[in-house]
Amino acid sequence: MSDKKQYETLTADNAVFAFVDHQTGLLVNCRDQEPMVMKNNIMGLCELAKTCSIPSVVTASMATGPNGPVMPEIREILPDAPLIDRAGEINAWHSDEFRAAIEKTGRKKLVISGIVTDVCVMFPALSAVAEGYDVYAVVDASGTWNELVLQASMHRMSQAGIKVSTWASILAEIMQDWRSEKGMELGGILASHLSYGWVYSSYMAQQK
Repeated sequence: MSDKKQYETLTADNAVFAFVDHQTGLLVNCRDQEPMVMKNNIMGLCELAKTCSIPSVVTASMATGPNGPVMPEIREILPDAPLIDRAGEINAWHSDEFRAAIEKTGRKKLVISGIVTDVCVMFPALSAVAEGYDVYAVVDASGTWNELVLQASMHRMSQAGIKVSTWASILAEIMQDWRSEKGMELGGILASHLSYGWVYSSYMAQQK
């Protein structure tokens, strides 16, 4: 019998987002995609969480050290999300405070992004799967050293049952229907951060 959770739709009512260690000092190490593209993807995912009121947890690792603070844009978009600054745990799931914040939401579909992909995303994703969570790793709202490291990370996560995904795919799955209450607003987020903006602009011009 197949595991039904592998095919359940991600929704605004069953998801919790974790933004793991998107810190300014770590950003400079990311070479698997263009920096501004990655930043756009991260902002798009944050705006999705805000627009759909999806509970989110933000973490940092030694934010007063070389890793630096969390990207200020994340805090601007999600000012009410708990910010957990870990003292030393490499795997965020090993932080009692982080794990408690996720558990408090009562949601079992965990959408994770972070820097770097092969550590800050992969390790808590593997740990969460082991505890029964249905985990989505948003690799284009994450970053790592190079393309080879990204590929190795995606293979290992896929082998463990983690759903490797992109932020626009997550948005579309949550939106489900352009006629939904948040349809046009979510379309605007896509338009702001992707080349889809040209399609969106053409459509809006026709409405006028």
